[in-house]
Amino acid sequence: MRSETAQRAVAVVGPTSVGKTRLALRLASLLNAEILCADSRQVYRYLDIGTGKPTTAERAVAPHHLLDVVAPDEHFDAVEFSRLASRAIRDIASRGRQVIICGGSGLYIKALLHGLFPGPKADPELRNRLAAELKAGGPGLLHGRLASRDPETAARLHPHDVVRVIRALEVHELTGRPLSELQRTHERAEPPCTVMTIGLWREREMLRAAIAARCAAMVADGLVEEVQALWMRGYGSELAPLRTLGYRHMGAHLLGERSLDEALAEMTADTCRYAKRQLTWFRADPGCRWYHAEHEEEAALNVAKRFLERDER
Repeated sequence: MRSETAQRAVAVVGPTSVGKTRLALRLASLLNAEILCADSRQVYRYLDIGTGKPTTAERAVAPHHLLDVVAPDEHFDAVEFSRLASRAIRDIASRGRQVIICGGSGLYIKALLHGLFPGPKADPELRNRLAAELKAGGPGLLHGRLASRDPETAARLHPHDVVRVIRALEVHELTGRPLSELQRTHERAEPPCTVMTIGLWREREMLRAAIAARCAAMVADGLVEEVQALWMRGYGSELAPLRTLGYRHMGAHLLGERSLDEALAEMTADTCRYAKRQLTWFRADPGCRWYHAEHEEEAALNVAKRFLERDER
C-alpha cells in the first residue's frame, strides 16, 4: 500500500460541458488554490476556442498551469504531462497554495497519479503497415480490430484518434496482451500528491443540451476562423491536434466537404459520444466521489474543503 504524501489535491473530473471549470474556480477562490489543467488539447498553443481554454476572467480568479505548453506540431503525451504536472504541483505547494486538478483527460490524470507502464518501443515497420491499412480501409477498420482485441481501450478511443488506436494495436501485437491490461497492472512507486477525486454528472439529456450549446457557442465565437488561422501558421489538418473534436469538423467545412450546419451537427454528435467515453473511464475509478453538477455543488465544495484542510470530521 502506498504511503500518503504530505501534499493534498482535489481532482475535479467528468465529461465535457458538465461544469468542471465552475466548481474548480469556486474551490480555487474559496481556498486560495491554483488550478492544474488536465486537458490533452489545452496544452497546445493557438488551440483556444475549440479546446474551451479558461477565459481571461477565469484565469484572473486563480493561476492556471499546463496551458499553452507546446506548439501544435510538437509531440506531447501523457508521460510528458505527468512530468510537468508533478513539477507544477511541487511549485504550487512550495508557495503554500492548494492544488485543484481540473480536466476530462482521464489518461493524463492516471499518468500523473499512478504512472503508465513503459510499454514496448515503437516498431516503425509495424506502424507503417498499420498506417497503410488505415489509408486503405479507413479509421473504422483499425478501431474495429482494436475492439476485438482490447475492447476496454477501444471503448475510450474514438475511431479518428488514430495515433492512440495504432499504439494500442502495436502494443498488443508486440506483447500479446491488451494495453488496458498492462496499464492496470502497472503501479508507480509514489504519486506526487494524495488526491480526492470528485466526479460531476448531469442527466443525459441535460448534458446533451449543454454540449450542443457549447459547440454552437464555439462556432459563434470564431472556431472556423481559428482553424483558418492555424492553417495559415503552417499547422495543417494532418496534425494530431487538428484531427480532434471541432478542429476536424470545421476543417472539413473549410475544405468544402461539409456545410457549416452539417459540420456543427457532426461535431455535436461526436462530442456527445466522447462525453460517454469519459464517463465510462471515470466511473471505473472506485475512489471517485460523484456529485450532481447543479444540485450537489455545495456538498462537493464542502467535502473538498474538508479534505484539503485536513478536517476529517
